Amino acid sequence: MQARLQERYREDVRSKLSQEFGYQNVHQVPTLTKIVVNIGLGEATENPKLLERASEELTLITGQKAIIRRARKSVANFKLRAGQAIGCMVTLRGQRMWEFLDRLTSVALPRVRDFKGTSPKAFDGRGNYTLGIREQIIFPEVDYDKVEKITGLNVTVCTTAKTDAEAKALLAHLGMPFRQ
Repeated sequence: MQARLQERYREDVRSKLSQEFGYQNVHQVPTLTKIVVNIGLGEATENPKLLERASEELTLITGQKAIIRRARKSVANFKLRAGQAIGCMVTLRGQRMWEFLDRLTSVALPRVRDFKGTSPKAFDGRGNYTLGIREQIIFPEVDYDKVEKITGLNVTVCTTAKTDAEAKALLAHLGMPFRQ
């Protein structure tokens, strides 16, 4: 069974993008390749339990086990040693990627307080979009009573689009609420 958003992409979005940008072939139309969700916790150097809890919450949010990320270099100013656990991440592809993006745009983002839309300027020049979320509690999977510390997370949506305009059109057609 396909995800709801993936079905919409195949039926509607592909044809709209082909008309908009004049693609000759179906394979030229940009699509999503992966979504990377990352939580960075600098405080985890003092309290390793925070990272453990953040990893559990990220696993709940994405439906896939989070990987612990470690520092590559030692930085004395941050009291950081190489190899010390400082964050966790998940790379979503396929069915889980489509379902996560659907939940993000239709359930989680509307729950953000004073939400006016996502920034249309957060593209990297190669068709990838990065979104910063301040609180992990906007996701319904996270139990508010069990949250020890409110942490933010970064969501990077990687596409096959060549330009930012193509990527923005793709995400807008998929339901990403860009502010005007």
